[in-house]
Parts: sequence; structure tokens; C-alpha cells
Amino acid sequence: MIVFLIDADNLSSPAWVNEAINSIEATEGPIAVRRAYGSAENLKGLAEPLRDWAIRPFLNVYLTKNTTDMALAVDAMELACQTPAPHTVVVGSGDADFVPLVVRLRERGIKVLCVSEYRKMAPEALKAYDGVIYVGRTAAAHATATPKAPPPAKKAAAPAPTAKKAPAKKAPTIKKVAAKAATAASVTPADRVTKDMVLEAIPKLKTGEWIPISDAAKALHDKKLLSKSASSARLFKRFPQSFELKPEKQPNQVRLTGAAD
Repeated sequence: MIVFLIDADNLSSPAWVNEAINSIEATEGPIAVRRAYGSAENLKGLAEPLRDWAIRPFLNVYLTKNTTDMALAVDAMELACQTPAPHTVVVGSGDADFVPLVVRLRERGIKVLCVSEYRKMAPEALKAYDGVIYVGRTAAAHATATPKAPPPAKKAAAPAPTAKKAPAKKAPTIKKVAAKAATAASVTPADRVTKDMVLEAIPKLKTGEWIPISDAAKALHDKKLLSKSASSARLFKRFPQSFELKPEKQPNQVRLTGAAD
């Protein structure tokens, strides 16, 4: 028997769920138990695949943190202790919080797989599973990242012709250039900003709760970790294993998903 338990707060795209089920059934076989756990909002967003694949929704009471994970883990262990026990359990989430569950299931002789969108897969959880199935467009992008690496290097050398035009524009914008240079000198370069620096600038993130991304951006500006013209969302996306943004398009909230050091 194969069991597929979906964390709808993590595997939140209908397309990801469809892709996951097709992949599991193609490689492992028919899925007997199909369940999805999450808030009313996230389960509503998965209404179509829940109906199409006859997935049982389990509405989770919205509290502060990890309540969905706990509900999924409790049901997984209950299923593991029943007779007959499942021979394969697939966890639909890339959160590292599920590693203790994975270990207990594996100790009972159950094969444990993970389904996750690439950016949401916690690196520290990779080796705990017997296998990981990536879904979403980023999975394909990651698979082709190596052959696409050379072209950007060639483009980097191309701006030489535009350098000749720069002097002509300096005269009317000398004050603006000077102001930008002064600002740039006082702001920490983006590639030098670390996760610890971000958490020090925004202590509220350490609670693991969602906070407005506008508040986070202001704190980063105040601590000179982000220039006025830079995107705070892009900065958080540099640490996919530590921060989560929502909604996926034009995010307006952020939270810490990894443990604060």
C-alpha cells in the first residue's frame, strides 16, 4: 500500500500535486491513501486536484507554527501502525521538520519518499529520504543549469560598446551619480549579506511567524543591508532554505523556515 500525505501549506500549487501523483504512480504504483493537510485558504487553492484525484482534505486549525506538520506526522504514524502497514509513504513537503518522522517510518521498514518544489527542499533533509521527487518549473531549470552556465559569461563581456556612451550622460547627472555613489558606499553589498545579518536586523523573523515584507524591507534599509532601489524579496530568495515568501508571485509576507543560528 502506498500513502501520499500532502502538506498543503508547502506543496501549494495544483500543478505540483498533479505532477507529483503522476510521477508516484508511474514509478511506485497506485496510491491507496491520499490526504492533504492545511489551512482553509491553502486547501481551497488545491480544490481542483483534491476533487480530480479524490484526495481527502484535513482542515487544520490555524495557530502559530507547525500545526499542519504535526497533524500530518500523527496520521503518518497511525497509518504505519495499522494492519496492513503501508510499504511506501510519500511526504508532500520539503520541510526539514519531517526528518524525525522519516526516521521513525524507516525504522519500521517503510520506504519514505519526498515530493517538493526545488526551492522549498531543505538541503539537510535530502539524505533522510529514500528518494526525492522534484516538481514545478524550477525542477527543470535546475536540471539544465549546468549547460546554460557559459552563455551569461559571454554576455558579461558585451557591455564594452555602451561604455563609450557613459561619459556623454555624466554631465547632466553629476549630482545624481554622486548621490548614488555615496549611498552605495554606505550599503553592504548584496553578496556579502548573510542570513545571520538579516536575522539581526529583523529579530521578529526568529519567531517563525509571517511578517509584512514591507516591514522587513524597512528594517534592512535602516541597517544598511538593502539599498533603496533593491528588492527585499530577491534578497530573501538568496536563502531559499531559510526564508519562505508568499504569495509566490509578488510576495508581501516573509517568514523564517530554517532554525535560527
